[in-house]
Amino acid sequence: MILAVDIGNTNIVVGFLDKTNIIAQGRIGTDKKKTDMDFLIQLKLMLSVYSIKASDIEGSILSSVVPEITQEVSHALELLLNKKPFIIGSGIKTGLNIKIDNPKSLGADRVCDAVCVIEEYKTPAIIIDMGTATTLSVVDQAHNHIGGMIIPGMKTSLDSLSDHASQLPFISLEAPKNLIGKNTVECMQSGLIYGNTCMIDGLIDRIMEELGENITVIVTGGLGKLIIPYSKHKMTYDPNLLLKGLYYIYKKNM
Repeated sequence: MILAVDIGNTNIVVGFLDKTNIIAQGRIGTDKKKTDMDFLIQLKLMLSVYSIKASDIEGSILSSVVPEITQEVSHALELLLNKKPFIIGSGIKTGLNIKIDNPKSLGADRVCDAVCVIEEYKTPAIIIDMGTATTLSVVDQAHNHIGGMIIPGMKTSLDSLSDHASQLPFISLEAPKNLIGKNTVECMQSGLIYGNTCMIDGLIDRIMEELGENITVIVTGGLGKLIIPYSKHKMTYDPNLLLKGLYYIYKKNM
């Protein structure tokens, strides 16, 4: 069993994996003020909750897009397992050829997503990761990561809209009954759900035009499943894409 940790802008996802099977999974709020000991206590609590012994874990791997706490979490993992974790970044074998202007600038989460897609899905592929930000990553037929897009996430956009427009309320992020909203809340929900779906559909169309071929579409991230019912394109929702990508990268470095 391995311990895979993904530090995101909103949550830290902790997964216990036997190969690509996720035995247990938990979340910790991303807090830049926490110390390594704080994270160690939370990790030990997870082990207790899921009845997992630290001795049953052969090693760990860490992905992070929040550099301020990467080392704190890394040290907590080292204290927990008595060995340093692999950290996605320079010097780690991924098997992914990154063909962008500065390969080192590609987020660790997008690297892990792409590695899993190459292992489990048909390419070329578009990976749509919907969380704090919505990212689109394009992997070509030859398994190269050739670029993509970064867009404000739906919840991020909603919070900003409600924050800056005095007459617009804070609302739940869910689809309205009809495309054409009949009140303020429905109008906001329609704009967010249908608006983001149409944007993503349009980007998929343009990417396929640029590549000149059909493409596999994989959606992940906490908000991903909200758009799938309204898209014109066939999409596969895989919420565990990143954790499985961490497993594949871990094995490449053993």
